[in-house]
Amino acid sequence: MKKFRKFLFLPLLVLLAFTLSACGNKGKQNVYQKVETSKHIVWGVRADTRLFGLTNVKSGKIEGFEMDLAKALTKQMLGKKGTASFVTTTANTRIPLLKNGNVDAVLATMTITPERAKQVTFTKAYFPAGSSLLVPNNSKITNVKDLNNKTVLAVKGTTAVDDVHKSAPKARVLQYDDYGQAMSALKANQGVALTTDNGLLAGIAQENPGYKLVGGVYSDAPYGIAVNKGQTEMADHINKALKELEANGTYNRLIKKWFAGIPGFSLKGVLK
Repeated sequence: MKKFRKFLFLPLLVLLAFTLSACGNKGKQNVYQKVETSKHIVWGVRADTRLFGLTNVKSGKIEGFEMDLAKALTKQMLGKKGTASFVTTTANTRIPLLKNGNVDAVLATMTITPERAKQVTFTKAYFPAGSSLLVPNNSKITNVKDLNNKTVLAVKGTTAVDDVHKSAPKARVLQYDDYGQAMSALKANQGVALTTDNGLLAGIAQENPGYKLVGGVYSDAPYGIAVNKGQTEMADHINKALKELEANGTYNRLIKKWFAGIPGFSLKGVLK
């Protein structure tokens, strides 16, 4: 009986070792070589951010600037037969999904920071994000310095909270759990402006007529595409494709498709 148990146990150990090895290798494999062979890239994207990536309730598909950019990058990198698929991520799951090999790259309003660069490899910036202001159309606020001695609205955990104090140290900041609450507070005149990334504010302005962006960008928080740490070949090919899309006009076409006509949003600082 003992011999039988030993005989049964050994194959299980071998299977377990093989599985762990496979999982480990998944994260260490050369991602560019994999996608070049398969002609397929799995992108980690947002599905809750208007203009960048938002689920269309009618079609069930994620639509936005980042979806279109990911598709264009895929074709530019892998040719006409290249295909893209999308995995929904959040701010908390972006890096773990990348580390575990569930996605090949993350294109999800991810600000390039020194802390994140310790865990992932970033491409060059593809969107010049930074803190901006959203105000009613009849507001007298024209820039961030006008917020001194006034109340501004923000969302907890965003970099805008610190950014606004750097530019307007006497501003009073009211923080809310999400943008819906913060926007409701702005409509109720609980503050003179709402502050966060310019791209996110553009999406909020699009669905809230009567409000506009002002003051341009008063902080620097550009978005970059992230690949797993050490996947420099993948990052290099994405950078090359980005440069080619900028040169052939595709990038500007997508920017205009999604951001043109947003009240107060300046295309001048975004177009390449």
